[in-house]
Amino acid sequence: MINETARITLAQRAYQLRVDVLRATTAAGSGHPTSCLSAADIIAVLFFNAMQFDLDDFKNPCNDRFILSKGHAAPLLYAVWKQLGKISDQELMQLRTFDSNLEGHPASRFPYHEAATGSLGQGLSVGVGMALAARADQLPYKTYVLLGDGELAEGSNWEAAELAHHYKLENVVAIVDINRLGQTGETSTGHDLARYQQKFAAFGWRVLMVDGHDVNALANIFTEAENCDPQNPVPTVILAQTYKGFGLDQTIENQPGFHGKALPKAGLSGILQELTKRFPGFNEPLPEPVILARTCTEQYHATQNASTYCAIESGSESTGPFPVRALRQASPCAKAPEDRQDERGEQDERAYQLGAPIATRRAYGEAITILGAHNPRIVCLDGDVKNSTYSELFEQAFPERFFECFIAEQNMAGMATGLALRGKIPFVSTFAAFLTRACDQIRMAGVGRVPLRLVGSHAGVSIGEDGPSQMGLEDVAFLRTIPESIIFYPCDATSTHACVALMSEHHTGVSYLRTTRAATPVIYPNETEFKIGGCQVLRQSPNDIACVIAAGITVHEALKAYDQLCAQNIFVRVIDCYGIKPLPEEALKKHAHACQGSVITVEDHYRAGGLGEAIAAALINDKIHMTSLAVDKLPRSGKPEELLAYEAIDAEAICRAVLESLRGYRAVT
Repeated sequence: MINETARITLAQRAYQLRVDVLRATTAAGSGHPTSCLSAADIIAVLFFNAMQFDLDDFKNPCNDRFILSKGHAAPLLYAVWKQLGKISDQELMQLRTFDSNLEGHPASRFPYHEAATGSLGQGLSVGVGMALAARADQLPYKTYVLLGDGELAEGSNWEAAELAHHYKLENVVAIVDINRLGQTGETSTGHDLARYQQKFAAFGWRVLMVDGHDVNALANIFTEAENCDPQNPVPTVILAQTYKGFGLDQTIENQPGFHGKALPKAGLSGILQELTKRFPGFNEPLPEPVILARTCTEQYHATQNASTYCAIESGSESTGPFPVRALRQASPCAKAPEDRQDERGEQDERAYQLGAPIATRRAYGEAITILGAHNPRIVCLDGDVKNSTYSELFEQAFPERFFECFIAEQNMAGMATGLALRGKIPFVSTFAAFLTRACDQIRMAGVGRVPLRLVGSHAGVSIGEDGPSQMGLEDVAFLRTIPESIIFYPCDATSTHACVALMSEHHTGVSYLRTTRAATPVIYPNETEFKIGGCQVLRQSPNDIACVIAAGITVHEALKAYDQLCAQNIFVRVIDCYGIKPLPEEALKKHAHACQGSVITVEDHYRAGGLGEAIAAALINDKIHMTSLAVDKLPRSGKPEELLAYEAIDAEAICRAVLESLRGYRAVT
C-alpha cells in the first residue's frame, strides 16, 4: 500500500505522460495517442514504483527489463524517459522526424529500448527469452512485458505462454492493456476480463486483475506480482481494464475511429486545458525521480568481470547489451576454465578426414558442442527436431544451456532474440522449411540488429522421400532480404565447422547456416580458412571455358560434372560459393572474366531469390553470360538423385549447360 503523497505523485506523473504524448504526436502529425493514454497510469506506476533499475546504467545486468510489445505506444515510452531525465523535451518534440532516434515504433536507434517492437504479438516471446537468461545467470531481475489486448489474437503469444509455464518462469510478468478497441473496431473479447482470465489460467499462469487507471490499485497489484510462491513458481499476468484515449473528452475516450490518429494542432491548447480540468491539481512540477536498483551479489560481479558480460566495442547504433567477444580474441571470454576436461578429449578440436561422408547437419551439432565448451554464453534452442538437426549433441553436453521449444517456431525465434539481448549467443535450429513460420520474428530481429543465429537443416529437394512439405526451398530468398544479414551454405563438415565458428563471432545482425540432410564427402583439409562473404576455388586451369558456381549439395554435383567434362577435354572452373550473403562479388567477377565471361550457377533452392539471382544482380553491369540452374518445378517424393535430375540441378544438367554455353561461345567467335 502506497501513502497518499506517493499516490498523488504517481497520478501527476501519469498526467504529465498524457500531456507529453499529446504534445509530441500532435507536433509529429501522426502516431497513436489514444493507445498511449490507455496505458499511461500503468506505465507511471511500473516505472516509478514497481521496477528496480540503475537509472544511470541501462546495461546493468541486474536491472528489471521492460518490453513494450504494443510498440505503437512508443511515444509513451519516450515520455517516460523524458521524466527520467534521459531525453530532453526538445528531443521528444522531434518524434518521428528523420533525424530523431524517437521513431514511430521502438527500434535499435533508441538507446533505452529492450527490443524492436511494433509488429504485434512478439514481445512476450522476447520476454520469455530474457527471463530464461536471468535464470541461467542466477540474476534477480524481472522482465515486464506490456501487451495490447488486440495482439492477443496472435498465436505466438500463446506459444510463449505455454513455454513460460513449462519452464516455470516466475520472473516474467505480462501486463495486458485491455482497452477494448483495436484499429478498426472492438477486439474479439472486448472488456470481458473473465474470458482473458480463463485463457491465461488454462496455460497455468497466475492471473491478477486491476483497474488500469487506479494508481493505488496498480501499485498494490505490482507488489503482489513481485511476491511469488517459491513452492509454485509460475509466470504472472496482470489484466488491466482500461479505456482508449482515457482523459480526453467523451467524443474520443472509449470511442472507435481514433486509432493511429494524432489530434489537430489547432485544438491542442483546448484539449490540454480540458485535460487539466479532468485531472485537477496534477499540473504541478514533478519531483526528481527516485528509482531503486536491484543489487547483484559480489560473486556475480566477479563472474561478470571475468567471463559473463564482456562488452563488445561496436560501431553500430544499438546501445543495448551485447554478447561476449569473439572466441578467437584474446579476452577472458575466449578462455575455457583450465580445470575443465572436455569429455571428447583429443576430439575437442575436430579433425575431419578427407573423403569421409558426414552430413553438414551433424557437423553443425559437433561444431556447436565444441564451441560451447569454450564459451559459456552459447545456448541452443530447437523445435522438437534435435535428433535431426543434431543439436542433441549440445544438449547432451550442456543440458542447462539447451532449451527445447517444441513445435512453436515463432516463439522460438522470439525467445532467442530475448536471450541474445541479455548477452547470450543463441543458435536456433529446425528444418529450413519450418523457419518460414517465424519470418516476421526474424524480420524484427533484423530491425533490432539482434545477433540471432539460425540453422536450417533438410534444405532443398535433396532430402528425398519426405516430399515438398519438408523441403526448405524459400529460406535463402527470405534471409537475403533481412538488412545486414549473413548467409552460409557449406558443402562439407570442415566448412560447416568453420561457418558455425564465424557465426558465433558475428554480433551485428542475423546470421543463417543452411545444412544438408545427406552425408557428403569431406573435401577441405582442416586447416582451410573460411570467412564471411567468401568462396573457394576447387578446380581451375588456364583453359577454363565456363565458371560453375555452386553451394552446398550442388558443389558435389559440380565436381562430378567437372570429372565428366575433363574426360571430354573440356575444362571448367568450379567455385564453392559457401558465402551467399554477402557475396564475394569481386572474386566472382574475376573468375567469370577469366572463364570467357561464361557463368553457370547451380543451386538446390527455388530460382526466385536464390544464389543465381544474387549473382546475376552482382554481375549485371559486367559482360557476363549467365545460365542459372535452380529448382523450377514443384518437387515430389523420390530418391535424392532422382529429384536432383528432375529439377535439372545434377551433374548431367551441369554438363549440358556447359556444352550449350560452349556452343554459344563458338557461334559468337
